Amino acid sequence: MQSYTIGQAARLLGVSPDTARRWADAGRVATHRDEAGRRLIDGKDLAAFSVELAGTGGGEDDAPYTSVRNAFPGIVTAIKLGDVAAQVEIQAGPHRLVSLLTREAVEELGLEVGVEATARVKSTNVHIDRV
Repeated sequence: MQSYTIGQAARLLGVSPDTARRWADAGRVATHRDEAGRRLIDGKDLAAFSVELAGTGGGEDDAPYTSVRNAFPGIVTAIKLGDVAAQVEIQAGPHRLVSLLTREAVEELGLEVGVEATARVKSTNVHIDRV
């Protein structure tokens, strides 16, 4: 099982390391220490927390103004495998992305819940939002 440092978890959740540390201190997400004493979060725990967080809108409010980029780094939160096809869900900060791909691709990439992955989007339509 892959584990993430507080800094890595913060990046995947779209918050500062201080915010992720405060959440861990408050017991909102479970942590453990490695041999070097670093606090780590198990991938499955981080995946579950990212889904919970997205549902409550708990990200930081000071996100920069942006035009949506094509790459969404995040964490795999769900996989549904069929005989030939698969559905993979990634939580990238407040964004939930779902991709349909082959079962073979999922297996070759070693995708499982709690693994870091990047969703890439290609489209001929471009939307720009400003809050």
